[in-house]
Amino acid sequence: MIMTDSVLAPWAAVNTALGLSAPVRDEVHYTELLAFVEECFERFGAQDNHPIFALVDLVAQRINQYEDRLHPWPDASTPATRLAFLMDQHGLRQSDLPEVGAQSVVSDVLAGKRKLNLRQTQALARRFGVPVDALI
Repeated sequence: MIMTDSVLAPWAAVNTALGLSAPVRDEVHYTELLAFVEECFERFGAQDNHPIFALVDLVAQRINQYEDRLHPWPDASTPATRLAFLMDQHGLRQSDLPEVGAQSVVSDVLAGKRKLNLRQTQALARRFGVPVDALI
């Protein structure tokens, strides 16, 4: 059984650093959380089972709640539909996404036959200025 006292100090440190006990306060807090998630993927992305990703999941929940409140997505429930939405918003064709690969690869991603890998996802997130988890 986990004793409450053993998690209080670590949680207080995490909460002080990331402010997870409340919703995202503002755009500055939002940007800080996005930077934290990006750093985690950069440092530990090759280690799918790294314990930091449990914390990343909590941070992503806060980010998603904020985005849903202030930057709602259209009805786009999959990474492929979100990518299609971003392409439409930016007037792009399948051949305009070298971050993903050839037009045929983009076509497969949009059709749901193929998933974006971490490198593609990070590159697209940078290009469109969206959080990485928006494309996962």
